[in-house]
Formats: sequence, structure tokens, C-alpha cells
Amino acid sequence: MGSFRYSSWFDAPVDEVFAFHEHPKALRRLTPPNQRLDVLQQTNGIQEGSRVVIRAYLGFIPIQWHARHTVYEKDQLFVDEQVRGPFHRWVHRHEFSPESGGTRLTDSISYSMKGGDVAEFFAGWFVNWQLRNMFKWRHKVTKMFCESHRQSLAAARRSPDQSEAEP
Repeated sequence: MGSFRYSSWFDAPVDEVFAFHEHPKALRRLTPPNQRLDVLQQTNGIQEGSRVVIRAYLGFIPIQWHARHTVYEKDQLFVDEQVRGPFHRWVHRHEFSPESGGTRLTDSISYSMKGGDVAEFFAGWFVNWQLRNMFKWRHKVTKMFCESHRQSLAAARRSPDQSEAEP
């Protein structure tokens, strides 16, 4: 069985980072620009029991992926699992925790490939390489949205007579 983990710290509160992931367009925003992905169906966001059906592409080959959200703990955790798709098994945990005045987001994936140990031996490195690139992008986008949102709110809260140039 394969596994992957990617973790980043964001200068934004947990509720804002979690809310970003709850947004109906989050999946589209988190998709790298070089990766074609069509959301065919999406119900109830990331709540437990919600479902999403996407069409991803491996080169020019379309692959349908059906996932179900199985765990939802507001501002802490949500989990999605593949119901039908390219893997034999796929479980993705998104964990949010307060850390140093900001948020630690950790994405953990456990998977097994169709074709078993032989497939994982030959292609596991490629899956992990693809995941690393994808999550570098996803965490970069999350950082950009959440931290710029926080800066915009701080600027809006300043009174009109305050200037950023003041000490």
C-alpha cells in the first residue's frame, strides 16, 4: 500500500483555511493549471456523505473518479474516499490544526493501485511524484488565498486616517 503526506503552515486562522476548502469552487481553484479536470457532479460540499464525480485526464485518456466524503469535523478534518476510479483504494485526510498563531494543514493519502504490489513497485514513485507536484501547487494556492484574504481584512479594519507607512 502506498502513502503520501504533505504539510504546510499558513499565516491565517484555522477557520479561514477550512472555509477556503469548503468553498464550492475550491476543487477548481486547487487544480494545477497544467492538469485538466472537469467537475461533473458535486453535492453538499465536503460534508459527510457528500459526493463528487470528476473527469481527470491521463494524457488524452479521460478517467472518471467518484469520491465520497466520509468524515467531517468543522475546522479540524475532512476525509474523502474513492468509490470508483483509477485506484483500488484511495483515502485522503485533510487535517487542520492551530500552530504558532496560524494553521498547519496536513494532507495524508493512503492508496493501493489496481495491479497490486507489482503496479505499486513500478508506478508508485510516479504517483508520489505527481502527488508532490499537485500538493505543492494546492498549498501555494491555499496560502495565496488565505493569507491575502487576511491582509485585505486587516487593511479594511484600519481607520481611514491610518497609513501603512506609519511606524
